[in-house]
Parts: sequence; structure tokens; C-alpha cells
Amino acid sequence: MSAKTVLPAVAMTAVSMVLTLAVVVMWLGTAVPWPVALVVGLGIDGGWLATLAYERRLAAQGDHNGTVTGVGWSFGLIATGVLVAHALTVEHGAAAWLAVAWLPVAAKALWLVHGLWERTALTPAALGAIRGIQQEARDEAAVARARLRAEASTEETRLTAVTEAGARVARVQAKTAETLSEAWSTLETARKGEETGRALTSVTTRVTPGVTPCWELPVWGPTESVAALPLEAGPALTDEALDALVDEIRHSETPALSYREMAARFRAAGHSASEVRLRAAWKRVA
Repeated sequence: MSAKTVLPAVAMTAVSMVLTLAVVVMWLGTAVPWPVALVVGLGIDGGWLATLAYERRLAAQGDHNGTVTGVGWSFGLIATGVLVAHALTVEHGAAAWLAVAWLPVAAKALWLVHGLWERTALTPAALGAIRGIQQEARDEAAVARARLRAEASTEETRLTAVTEAGARVARVQAKTAETLSEAWSTLETARKGEETGRALTSVTTRVTPGVTPCWELPVWGPTESVAALPLEAGPALTDEALDALVDEIRHSETPALSYREMAARFRAAGHSASEVRLRAAWKRVA
């Protein structure tokens, strides 16, 4: 993956170094011997390349040196300055030389981009983990959206069903009210009619002459429950009377009755006593 950034930087560096060396040799070769111009050009390119190599070594070790970076940018600016000065001094093709004068600075910028790429590069395992986390987040979001849509659809269906049921109940109530109103109107008409009075008079005159009964309509409304009348408890039996009754019922048959049979006949006869008193009386007389 680093080849995407290092190859353009290498290519731009090679082009800028060749261009700088050629310009220095052509430009200074007219004023000084060409070996001197060649040494000057190689010095500029060599200094720029040496600082770049040292920067790359520090970057491989995870380190950074601001002084080395400043020196490298200085060589790049010197090379650019040489190209700009040559472009301004030539008689023909100045625009073309100015167009390529930015190549040393561009090469330095590409190496800066490559360094940033290396500092932020991740291993394939980390990239796979990040993709897995992102995919999981997308899956959870999709499931949440589907759940919300399903809940909204269910709620809409429930509200529709409740509304329709309420409408049906309202229609039934309206129809029932209309039917009751018609029945009540019929009863009221029959009550106030002349024929109804005559019929009732013909039926009741022989019982109560001169009296015409009034047919009152039934009153429909809330009713109140009537409390049950309390039962009056009879007087409690004394121990002597209870003993006598128990003994009498016990010996009413031969052989004598058991306690359970005696108690059943005692209560069937209408007598009342608590289970404790009845058992105590049985023990006394048995």
C-alpha cells in the first residue's frame, strides 16, 4: 500500500534532481568551467538527497528531527530558486522553465505526504477489525430500524383495530338507542291515546266505578340493592339444657348414637351451639 505514495515521490525526486543538475550545468557553464558547474549541481542534489535519506531513516525508527527537516527544505528551496533564476534570465522559453521550477518543492511535499501515510498506516489485521466493527454497527443500526418499523406497523394495526371496534360499538349503541326511542314513543302514544283510556275504563269500572286508572310507564334507571334482613339468633342454651338435649338425642336409639350422628341430629332439630360447647357436653354426658 505504501507504493501508492512512495513511487510518485521517487519519480518526482529523480526528475527534479536531473532538471536541477541540467539547469546548473547549462546556466553556470557559460560563466565557470563546466566541471565546476557540475560539482555545484551535484552538491545541491546530493545535499537534498542526503537529508532526505536521513529523514527516511529517522522515520523508520519512529523518530523526527526538525533540524534535518529544515535543512532538507532549504536544499529544496535552493534548487527551486536556481530554476526560477534561470527561467528569469533566459531569453526564450522563460514560461516553460518557470512551469517546471516547482518540481523540487513538489518532490519534498510528496515525501511529506508519504511520511504522514506511514505514520497513520495500519496493519491488515487492524483494518479487518475496524471493518468488522463498522459492519457490526451497520448491522445493529439496520436491525434497530427494522424493529422500529415493525413496532410502528404493529401499533398502527392495533390502533386501526381499536378504532374500527369503537366505531362498531358506537353504531350498535346508536341503533339500540334509536330502537328504544321508537319503543318508548310507541308506549307514550299508547298511554296518552283515547282508546287506551276507554279500554282501561271498561275493564275497571265494575271494580271501582267512576275511577279511570292512569297507565304509568316503567321507570328505567339505576337501582339500589336492598340489604338482607338480619336473622334473629335464638337464645343460647345453658349448659344444663345442652347436656339434657345431648343425652336425650344420644339415647334416642339403641345402641347409643356416636358423636357425629348426635351432632347431625342436634342441628337438624333446629338447635344451635358452638362445636366447642357441643363437644364439651358430649364428654360430660358420655
